[in-house]
Amino acid sequence: MEKFGSFLATALVLLMAELCLVCGDITDGNTEHLKREHSLMKPYQGVGSNPSSQWDFWGSTLVTSSYVRLTPDERSKQGSIWNTVPCHLKDWEMHVQFKVHGSGKKNLHGDGIAIWYTKDRLHPGPVFGNKDQYLGLAIFLDTFRNDLHGMDRSFPYISAMVNNGSVSYDHGKDGRSSELGGCSAEIRNREHDTYLAIRYSKGRLTVMVDVDDKNEWRECIDIGGVRLPTGYYFGASAATGDLSDNHDIISMKLYQLMVEHTPEEENLDWTKIEPSVSLLKSPKDNIDDPTGNFRGTPLTGWKVFLLLLCALLGIVVCAVVGAVVFQKRQERNKRFY
Repeated sequence: MEKFGSFLATALVLLMAELCLVCGDITDGNTEHLKREHSLMKPYQGVGSNPSSQWDFWGSTLVTSSYVRLTPDERSKQGSIWNTVPCHLKDWEMHVQFKVHGSGKKNLHGDGIAIWYTKDRLHPGPVFGNKDQYLGLAIFLDTFRNDLHGMDRSFPYISAMVNNGSVSYDHGKDGRSSELGGCSAEIRNREHDTYLAIRYSKGRLTVMVDVDDKNEWRECIDIGGVRLPTGYYFGASAATGDLSDNHDIISMKLYQLMVEHTPEEENLDWTKIEPSVSLLKSPKDNIDDPTGNFRGTPLTGWKVFLLLLCALLGIVVCAVVGAVVFQKRQERNKRFY
């Protein structure tokens, strides 16, 4: 039984180590890897139109000492803010603190915020204040339902889209035909801080939210096969139409992820990569799919951990039962001596 106790202790130590690895999927914001040239933080120094500025803004955007307001709670407004320094990191994670609030009642507010990683910047347009048919990645925080037939999801709704410059965002369908995945999240008029994390590493895109004042990330999107080049720009934009809201960015913090790549990947010219996603079906095939589930569900870190946990627990249970049975037999045999 002493050997079994040692085995059980070792197994628990290994289990805790695996748990720590899985929990580390989203960085805790280690300042050692914070890239300040790509980060927007209070008091927003380096924001403006002079040549030394690292962030530039357009439209209705108002920069204060506490927040960057992309649009006020007024109709027909557009605003954006963009990093002027192209990002050459292959693996990165962006943390966005934002706030969406206004006087509009339920379903009488709009339109939402978009977080961008694109080739072009400061190009106003119809997609949450930015141009359509862009090159790169967009994360949409959509607060208004346009598609009255798509009642299988609740709003606000967060979704992701990768574009090679040939696909238009379909506002009438709330972008359903081109989205890679998404989730519903109560992000409007919250009394506490609300956060979004976007992670891109080794071809995998993960989006997490922390909007329930629990100080923990909840998975929203996780998809592999994503190809994004280096040398693109980070930005944020927002728009209002007949309905409105205040759309505020509190901070955008970019962290470098320390990831090893193969020699072939290191020698690749990452600036020449075309934005794309390897899907089981084309996003256009999702138009008639009311569920929005057009891709296979990958084994995420948590799923792998749960499988390992179940396997380990099964081994432990079998070992305990075997030890008890063995001990009972030994005691029974002793009675016949």
